[in-house]
Amino acid sequence: MKGESIGELEELVLLTVGALLEEAYAVAILDEIGEKTGRKIDVTAIHSVLRRLEKKGFVKSEMRGATQERGGRRKRYFDLSPAGRAILEETMNVRMELYQKLPKLAFLGI
Repeated sequence: MKGESIGELEELVLLTVGALLEEAYAVAILDEIGEKTGRKIDVTAIHSVLRRLEKKGFVKSEMRGATQERGGRRKRYFDLSPAGRAILEETMNVRMELYQKLPKLAFLGI
């Protein structure tokens, strides 16, 4: 995985895909990120990130059944791939190493 990197929004989307499990589709991802972070993100940005993550091999997707509430249209659902899980773990490890290097006084604002 060395050499691969993800941006902040990509990381948030990957984490959310993993957290939502079987219910990870664009609008649900958007809603969850908005609820947890308070950020206002356009659904087209979420679609763009999901396409980019799928191209990188970090998520996989499939179309699932149509529902009456969507006028008979199907939804594209996403799941983390093994590479997606690995990049999240690598990102978390790097962040934890950096946090652990902060002097204790840095948290006190001194």
